[in-house]
Amino acid sequence: MDQGDLQDDISGLWLKIQGWFNGFVDLLPNLFAAALLLVLTWVVARSLEYATRRAIHYRGRPALAVVGAAMVRWAVLIVGFLLAATIVLPSLKPGDLLSGLGIGSVAIGFAFKDILQNLLSGVLILLRQPFRIGDQIEVAGYEGTVEDIETRATFIKTYDGRRVIIPNATIYTGNVTVNTAYEVRRSEYDVGIGCADDWDRAIEIMVAAANECEGVLREPRTEAFPYGIDAYQNTIRLRWWTAPERTSVVHVKGRVIGAVQRALLKAGIDMPFPTEVHLIHDQTEETDGDRRLQREGWPAGEGDIPAPPASPWPKPRVKRWSVSRRGGRGRRGRSVAPAPVPQHEQQRWAGYVTSETVNCCQSQPPANCSSVSVPSSSASSAAHHAAPLAAADAPTPPVTPPVRS
Repeated sequence: MDQGDLQDDISGLWLKIQGWFNGFVDLLPNLFAAALLLVLTWVVARSLEYATRRAIHYRGRPALAVVGAAMVRWAVLIVGFLLAATIVLPSLKPGDLLSGLGIGSVAIGFAFKDILQNLLSGVLILLRQPFRIGDQIEVAGYEGTVEDIETRATFIKTYDGRRVIIPNATIYTGNVTVNTAYEVRRSEYDVGIGCADDWDRAIEIMVAAANECEGVLREPRTEAFPYGIDAYQNTIRLRWWTAPERTSVVHVKGRVIGAVQRALLKAGIDMPFPTEVHLIHDQTEETDGDRRLQREGWPAGEGDIPAPPASPWPKPRVKRWSVSRRGGRGRRGRSVAPAPVPQHEQQRWAGYVTSETVNCCQSQPPANCSSVSVPSSSASSAAHHAAPLAAADAPTPPVTPPVRS
């Protein structure tokens, strides 16, 4: 590159710089006007924000006042910025800016879908005001007092002293129970009385006891009515009204329950409770299937329950043998009294099924001696269906387990 070309390049660059400077000088009035417009816009935005906050707060909606004032401020600032941009760049049209903002808003909407959804839900909650700060609500499985409502989430303080932050979209699209929406709240409790007690007298006593409790309102009136006839009691439902706050509801309910119990017991009205009765059956081979011979909590009676029909199966073959004095097998046809069986052995062998038949005669008189026939284990399984032997009139002594020598 020769010296002439270098001078030409420097001259061209200098001309460009001079053009930029001249253009900037020409834009100075526009820049000054745009800056003045932005300052004026800021002043107007702050003034409108203050006026909006005071106007909404005067109507008793402080949370909406904050959000509404912020929205007014940002709206004025955006409009002022667009006007200033058109003053600085005369070739830029407001329509082009709005179209560009529309395309950009769609992209931003997809990117920040959840945030914008919570923001819009918060604005709608503040506008419609289904509940206020200080209300006690139930939402999304949580119950507590509303501390604050923001554009993104709602803050709830639970009754056990915890803070729960719930997104506004969850609140707006879900079910919300406002417990303090009205001035009174009803509570109820079911009380059981004896089946032979007087309904009307019990209802009168319960209503009088509830009305004497602190915190129970006289209007609406306390009421009680029969609600059910259960297996062991007659149920009466008692209803009363209190203040809607959780503290009042819980404490008054405790007072009412205690007062009703004391009043009923003092009046001699029974308050039954469920009981269990366990019947223990004798399931030995002699009485299995015949309830007249089973030991229960009370006798079944004579002839009330028929005995089971005779089994069609053949009677099993059994052997008869005796127990010697030493506990071994004696001769056939001789009965030798064995040694007395201890109590724990009697309980252990009470339902024992042996493979033989034992002729047991202990130290009791002959009248108390009985013969017990037990099916052999080697016999057919059908032998278990044979008809049981009739029990003797005298009580049957415990069976002594055989001991083979």
